[in-house]
Amino acid sequence: MADSFSFKLIAIDGTARRGEVVTPHGKVQTPAFMPVGTQATVKGLHPEAVAATGAEIVLGNTYHLMLRPTAERIAALGGLHKFMNWPRAILTDSGGFQVMSLSQLRKLTEQGVTFKSHLDGAMFELSPERSIEIQTLLGADITMQLDECLKLPASRDEIERAMQLSLRWGERSKRAFEGVRGGRALFGIVQGGDDVALRQQSARALVNTGFDGYAIGGLAVGEPQDVMLRIVEETAPVLPAEAPRYLMGVGTPHDMLEAVARGVDMFDCVMPTRNGRHGTAFTRFGSINLSNARHANDPRPLDEASPHPTARTYSRAYLHHLTKANEILGQVLLSTVNIAYYQTLMAGMREAIAMGEFANFRLATTAGWEQGDLPAL
Repeated sequence: MADSFSFKLIAIDGTARRGEVVTPHGKVQTPAFMPVGTQATVKGLHPEAVAATGAEIVLGNTYHLMLRPTAERIAALGGLHKFMNWPRAILTDSGGFQVMSLSQLRKLTEQGVTFKSHLDGAMFELSPERSIEIQTLLGADITMQLDECLKLPASRDEIERAMQLSLRWGERSKRAFEGVRGGRALFGIVQGGDDVALRQQSARALVNTGFDGYAIGGLAVGEPQDVMLRIVEETAPVLPAEAPRYLMGVGTPHDMLEAVARGVDMFDCVMPTRNGRHGTAFTRFGSINLSNARHANDPRPLDEASPHPTARTYSRAYLHHLTKANEILGQVLLSTVNIAYYQTLMAGMREAIAMGEFANFRLATTAGWEQGDLPAL
């Protein structure tokens, strides 16, 4: 393996941060977007294609991989990196999001979660210790603590209960992680719903416990964007400047731009691939719906100035045709375009922060989206 986990800040512009994460499987420049590889694959894309977009790290899903093909099988086959042919860094989530999304199939206790598999109804248990064990078997470079993620809106009592439980699970996750070797990292997860005081209480408690990095979880789960950004703005300053900050499950290009302005370093979201599979492209002009009939005779590429060839090569008319015909190639091409745009946006933010021009970059980027996709002349 390469170097052990570390993080360093390279530049700060206002509250926006440019940094570098070092993992056993390579370096990750921040701000960074992690494509989601739920079942050991970024849907529809070869790992080489994902790397060609500029991605340096992907996310794997503990819940899905523990059910199929199982963490033990992946470990026996050489670990997740070898299994999915991805030699770069991998972050695995803990299964906490599934604690929320599978609420009809699970029972929650202090010990952990007992749930029915959505595949065959078999019963499984997921505790903080078992989550760490699974992620260790997978060989993740960055491991996440098990937490309870609530849907919003929720009552303050319920938010506080889940936050306190997540803190106790965080302590147990850290104890379970103490024997893990190989220079890997463990991140704690800030919870507290849409309550600023609970968020700050959670953040302070996690810092006292001590983690290699800190995630802000439980957002983009039903609350308005302004609420999400207010929580980020009030929570990030409580977290150590010398550790990476990860906003989980977020989000749109605008979400990420605004979160970086508030001090966030890392992101993941299914949006670029999910929207690509449904005919939507993300570009510097904003989102483009390729199923719209006005693209049927448009010979222009999505973006002739894109650094990624897929966005420069295929006409909008062809992508419209593939989308309307429900051809797999259209889904693959648009997923590639979208991940590439997310990576281009991250690279642009990194450069702007390093040059002290983030405020101007933020304004220009937002103006480009507001201008929108102009029709062909």
